Amino acid sequence: MYTFDIAQGTKADLYRDLIAAVDAITSGEPDAVANMANVAALIWEHVPGLNWSGFYRMVDSELVLGPFQGKAACIRIAIGKGVCGAAAATLETQRIEDVHAFPGHIACDAASQSELVVPILHHGKLLAVLDLDSPHLARFDAEDQAGMEAICALIAPRITP
Repeated sequence: MYTFDIAQGTKADLYRDLIAAVDAITSGEPDAVANMANVAALIWEHVPGLNWSGFYRMVDSELVLGPFQGKAACIRIAIGKGVCGAAAATLETQRIEDVHAFPGHIACDAASQSELVVPILHHGKLLAVLDLDSPHLARFDAEDQAGMEAICALIAPRITP
């Protein structure tokens, strides 16, 4: 069993401790699925205001559901479709304050109001996207984006196929 002391004070404290926990739990583990599963669980457990935390893996030119925490989700997402597909197509983080205003949003959970999707690249190749959903409008800010981008940069070489 793993126990991590994740600060719930400031976001800076939260992300500092969360990144350290992600590093500790994925360091030396070669299995990509195991690493994604533990990262999704850590995020789910320690980041407040989420209703979904997980990964979509790049498989044969489409995003395929990977390890996650939350309600059952869409299994396959075409590149360019929805927020996850937009992140995969542009290779840029998508921070969406109101998913209902996003053209082509894919509603896997009707409770989701905002979304943060970070593409995970290794040597220029898209491996996956990290997808976070919240039932709160405008849940994610620049600090959340920077924290999740740091987590994705850390795990990228640890989730290579």
